[in-house]
Amino acid sequence: MNASREIVLATANPHKVEEMRAIFASAGVPVIGLADLPGGAAIPEPSETGRTFEANARLKALVYARATGRVCLADDSGLEVDALGGAPGVDSAYFAHGFGNAAPRAERDGANNAKLLAMLDGVPPERRGARFVCVMVAAAPDGTVLAESRGHFEGRIGEAPRGSNGFGYDPLLVLADGRTSAELPPDEKNARSHRAAAARVIAPTLAALLARANR
Repeated sequence: MNASREIVLATANPHKVEEMRAIFASAGVPVIGLADLPGGAAIPEPSETGRTFEANARLKALVYARATGRVCLADDSGLEVDALGGAPGVDSAYFAHGFGNAAPRAERDGANNAKLLAMLDGVPPERRGARFVCVMVAAAPDGTVLAESRGHFEGRIGEAPRGSNGFGYDPLLVLADGRTSAELPPDEKNARSHRAAAARVIAPTLAALLARANR
């Protein structure tokens, strides 16, 4: 493992980088995004061919670790809806139009949310249970998987989007207190989310890796 003072987040999503930087800061683990590395933003995004969150997170972590020569942390996250048999699941990011769609992220988010609401039209609240899932994987440039974790954020799908914080399906996931994920202040979301849950599990291992690398 190359000596480093931070872990590289294997994502080009600036919203995710911002959120994960805040989450890991509280655990004492410094992280940077691909855009913070020379040429990092130009690394081609790998096709997410896995059919589980674990498979896709491992794939991304290994591809970016080899490409950057650094320890990389990838996550695969998505929404599981009970009434849809767990869909959209690993297809969450490209639910409406399929993987590789070049539309801006905000446009894709809107289309995904609209498709989900249309599919749940007429489904009663008690059958709209759902959760965000996050699997995190850290990998080294030599192809070693160093650590894995999994976290959940439970709720149900509302009837219409609410809230302006967050991204993706955040405006649709209604929590037990009646607010959507997008209505949570960022600090509260970062403490409660599926990424926060996965980060809490994996952070001690990442901190130990950095400590050993920088002795």
